[in-house]
Amino acid sequence: MRHSHCSIARSVAVAAAAVFVSLGAGCSKPTDANSAGTDSAFAARSASKLGDLTSFRIIVADAANFVDEGNLAAAKTRIKDLEVAWDSAEASLRPRAPDDWQLLDKAIDRALAALLADPQDSTDCNAAMEVLLETLNSLSRS
Repeated sequence: MRHSHCSIARSVAVAAAAVFVSLGAGCSKPTDANSAGTDSAFAARSASKLGDLTSFRIIVADAANFVDEGNLAAAKTRIKDLEVAWDSAEASLRPRAPDDWQLLDKAIDRALAALLADPQDSTDCNAAMEVLLETLNSLSRS
């Protein structure tokens, strides 16, 4: 009888393992060729003479979205993140393409001035963020 219980327990364990393996395989995310293409296109779009600007672009996009939503307080916080990241990267980015660095730095300064102003003007913030995004895009195409 003892052998029978071991045999049943073993069969149940094997069946359970097979179910878990099947479930795991069914739940795994399929490879999406479009997603891979989008990721590489985004990376290519973010590459410039300055290098990969993706991290800056993400911060700028976040701040711009906050401005679009009218949440200038959140945009102000996010643009401060950009200031810190940009200043930290200056030593490595500026020598690569000084003219491009200067152009982007001025656009960042304008966005900082608009979003850190007291009081903030939503029109100025929108305009500054638009120029900053356009500058990032133009540098990524060059």
